[in-house]
Amino acid sequence: MASLVRKFNGFMFLKLPSAWWCGVRLQHLDGNSADTRVTHRWINQNPFRSMFWAVQGMAAEFATGALVMYHIRKSGRKVSMLVLNNTATFTKKATGRIRFRCEDGPAVQKALAEAVRSGEGQTVWMTATGIDAAGDPVSTFRFEWTLKVK
Repeated sequence: MASLVRKFNGFMFLKLPSAWWCGVRLQHLDGNSADTRVTHRWINQNPFRSMFWAVQGMAAEFATGALVMYHIRKSGRKVSMLVLNNTATFTKKATGRIRFRCEDGPAVQKALAEAVRSGEGQTVWMTATGIDAAGDPVSTFRFEWTLKVK
């Protein structure tokens, strides 16, 4: 598991350098869930001394996208993936270390199986919730991913 997480973090450094420099890191990934983390620092803050909303969005999107990539890789098929829509809700100032968790692996697996079976593009909504060190939610992001077999 640790080597898979390292590979994803290396991928982020090469393909998503702005997220990497802002401190977004994958912590956990399995077929059911993914966790990312990001710590509030000078480089990722807004003028109000909290984490910039876009940095939270990068961490949340990576939590959902890592699950999508995990299931695509596991399927052995060539599948394109793209965010079609997203929404976000902010409930508390984000300071300190924020962990984003997505538990929508089974939904991705189902949508991917249907895309492979039907040959039609599929969409799946996934949620990543950001939690601070006190256990309080700071933000919730929803992403609608599209999956299409090439």
